[in-house]
This record gives sequence, structure tokens and C-alpha cells, in this order.
Amino acid sequence: MIMTNWDELRQVAIDAMKMAYVPYSGFPVGAAGQREDGQIFSGCNVENAGYGVTLCAECGMISDLVKAGGGKLAAFLCVNGNEELTSPCGRCRQLLWEHGTATTQIMLPEGIISLPELLPYGFGVSDLAQVERK
Repeated sequence: MIMTNWDELRQVAIDAMKMAYVPYSGFPVGAAGQREDGQIFSGCNVENAGYGVTLCAECGMISDLVKAGGGKLAAFLCVNGNEELTSPCGRCRQLLWEHGTATTQIMLPEGIISLPELLPYGFGVSDLAQVERK
């Protein structure tokens, strides 16, 4: 298992947060994740006047991961505009579930937890396989 340098991961998230486009909420977020091979990915939130199409920082980070060939996340954190750790929203927890594992570590203001602790009873590809396609 890769050792996560949480300080480095946090700095990557802070750097991404500083690039956020948030003219409506004024709430910038930066996200950073580390793939199982150690490579780091990041993203920032990008708002839109049609609020429903706003992209969270986690979306950008997952897009960066997929663009680089995919893989599973070993570690993740996100920061707010005060450079403080923050929790990912519900929608983004689902994105993390899709691209993480049971051992993915999530750094929250309260400390490090596993992905299943962040999203108990997460919905994934195995749930899709439970229904026969017609």
C-alpha cells in the first residue's frame, strides 16, 4: 500500500482551490486524490449561472483521474477557501465510491476514515448486476 503524504495532498488541493470559478457562491473548493500507484490528481469547483450544472471540485479531480487512465483512489481530501479541510457533498461521495475501494482513506477535519465510513451502504456496479436487464 502506498504511503500518503497528507501535507502534499493538501497543498495540491489548496493550489486547485485557488483556481476555482465561484462567482455565485464565493465558496471555492479544491480536491486532491492519490491513486494506488501514488500519482496525484486534483480539481476545483466550477460554477455556472444554471446552478444545476455547476461542477464540484471532486468532479474535476475524478475527470483528471479518468483522463490519466483511471485506476482506484488510495487517498482523498478537499479544502475550502480558508484552506481548511472540508467534507465532500453527497453527490461527490458517490463519485468517490465509484473510483475508490473499501480501503480508500478520506481525510476529514475530524481525522482519517475509510470510504465505507464516509458513505455507508454506497451504491455501486455490484448493485447494478443484481437486476436482470430486459
